[in-house]
Amino acid sequence: MRIVDALGATLAGLSVIAAATAYGQAGTPSQYGATTAAVVDDKGNMRVPADYRTSYQMLGTWAVAADGKPGSKEMHVVYATPGTIAAYRKDGHFPDGTVLVKEVFKTATKPMTTGTVSSADTLAGWFIMVKDDVGRFPENKLWGDGWGWAWFDAADPKKTTSTDYKKDCQACHIPAKASDWIYTHGYPPLK
Repeated sequence: MRIVDALGATLAGLSVIAAATAYGQAGTPSQYGATTAAVVDDKGNMRVPADYRTSYQMLGTWAVAADGKPGSKEMHVVYATPGTIAAYRKDGHFPDGTVLVKEVFKTATKPMTTGTVSSADTLAGWFIMVKDDVGRFPENKLWGDGWGWAWFDAADPKKTTSTDYKKDCQACHIPAKASDWIYTHGYPPLK
């Protein structure tokens, strides 16, 4: 009987430890809803969403001209969380929690029957922006001016190399400040 009692107590103890470990690994929930919570944790740390190519909406593609030669040196393909296009068309604003994912590719350029063509080749990384209307992470230097901002090298979609959005990200967006820091004119579905 003692062995059965000891075994029962041991199993109960292991169950409590397993439950506590699982709870601790889950962490506190994000301050955002489910879709955005897959990208932002409770401290404002961002990561590239694993399913953006299949579950997000494509906004558009940008070609960055090559320096002094035909073709493009980079292709930028931009995606947004589901519902972003309809919400933007309704009131001209990105809703709180919108996630924008910009893939940045190095290109391959070659002559084709239609002319000189550049196509996406090697993934360089991702630029992520997350709309934040309420200033959720005032202590996090990747958040401000209504957005979370982060660059991720292609080698690691879970760890940003950005340290401060004002130094690392925002300079490229200064010309788009009046349109909430986003070059909306380059995204046909928003029109």
